[in-house]
Amino acid sequence: MRERVGIPAAGEVTRFHIQLMMDMSDYPEALAKENAMAKLDYKELNAVQQYSQHAVFKVIPGALGTERAEIIAQAQKFFADVEEAGKVTVRGIYDLTAMRDSADFMIWWHAEEFSDLQKVFGDFRRETTLGQVSEVTWVGNALHRPAEFNKSHLPSFIMGEEPKEWISVYPFVRSYDWYTMDEEKRRRILMEHGMQARDYPDVRANTVPAFALGDYEWILAFEADELHRIVDLMYLMRYTEARHHVREEIPFHTGRRVKDVAELIAVLP
Repeated sequence: MRERVGIPAAGEVTRFHIQLMMDMSDYPEALAKENAMAKLDYKELNAVQQYSQHAVFKVIPGALGTERAEIIAQAQKFFADVEEAGKVTVRGIYDLTAMRDSADFMIWWHAEEFSDLQKVFGDFRRETTLGQVSEVTWVGNALHRPAEFNKSHLPSFIMGEEPKEWISVYPFVRSYDWYTMDEEKRRRILMEHGMQARDYPDVRANTVPAFALGDYEWILAFEADELHRIVDLMYLMRYTEARHHVREEIPFHTGRRVKDVAELIAVLP
């Protein structure tokens, strides 16, 4: 049985990127980051069981009407009740408007048991007006598991980091030969891929396995306080050998985290 332990509270610990390879001129800074990371209990964090779900919705235009005070109060109570129940953690509610025609907003929540995510997902659609007038257009499910090579490479939400203002979520499927290629070659390719992010410590990664939980192998979520930092990093990551071992990595769902669901409901069509 996998030992189940709790996730640190948001802001309790801070995640740092360690350079897998470094120039000597960068050594003092990298050493400071390494010392800070050494304080984290990676064995404990890797033992955490958390199912993650990104649920994307599109609102039926006009269905919310113009008077939305009661709808807002109802949605606020729903999410407050979810938080109070303590089984499901809402990482964020995101405004996806103007990004793509199939999405207006996204909810990212996670829980120890997937059945709890199923319940809250169904409750939202059935018990809130916002859920009732919204169509589900995409869902990305995943389950935290330790990284293959670098056990200190953990999702930001598992490490208890505060969520950032912007997010970009997408699925990922590796090439058929990826998992059977020489292990050292795979390690080298991943190391090179990780090195591309060395100048983007403010962009926080959440790479979570999704095998058997949908049509994808991985769900990735990149968080940052500035959207252009995510855009620039995504572009830079194309210049690696790992790009030759990709079968699928769409759709992208990118948006801004709202502080209150009222902010979202006010701008929906």
